[in-house]
Amino acid sequence: MCVDTDGAAGDANRLVVLIVDDEPRILSAMRRTLRREGYEILTAMGPHEALTLIDKREIDLVLSDQMMPVMRGIQLLEEIGRRRPQVVRMLITGWSEELQAEQLGALGIQGPIAKPWDDAQLKETLRKALAVVGK
Repeated sequence: MCVDTDGAAGDANRLVVLIVDDEPRILSAMRRTLRREGYEILTAMGPHEALTLIDKREIDLVLSDQMMPVMRGIQLLEEIGRRRPQVVRMLITGWSEELQAEQLGALGIQGPIAKPWDDAQLKETLRKALAVVGK
């Protein structure tokens, strides 16, 4: 399992963000983008690792890529919603023309966030989404 953390793990006041993508360079870029935001950042190299983490850890937000082998991001986020309905779920994809915000909203998923992303916009989107968690 590929799990990376930034900052002090286990701090009850820190929001935990799980980033799921099958491309290591995307995980690394996202982690760099978000590292100064005060979140505990976990990464998973695919859906199976993400589901293992969801079952073991308290996670506030999952940001998942859509196009991954074995399981699409929407399927992963739907499964996470079944297991942990309180988790904020967001989709990021380079294929946003296929996915409409209304379709995702009906599933309780936020997005889609377009790849490549704008760092400032990504940070603000996560900040707003996590405002409801209230830690």
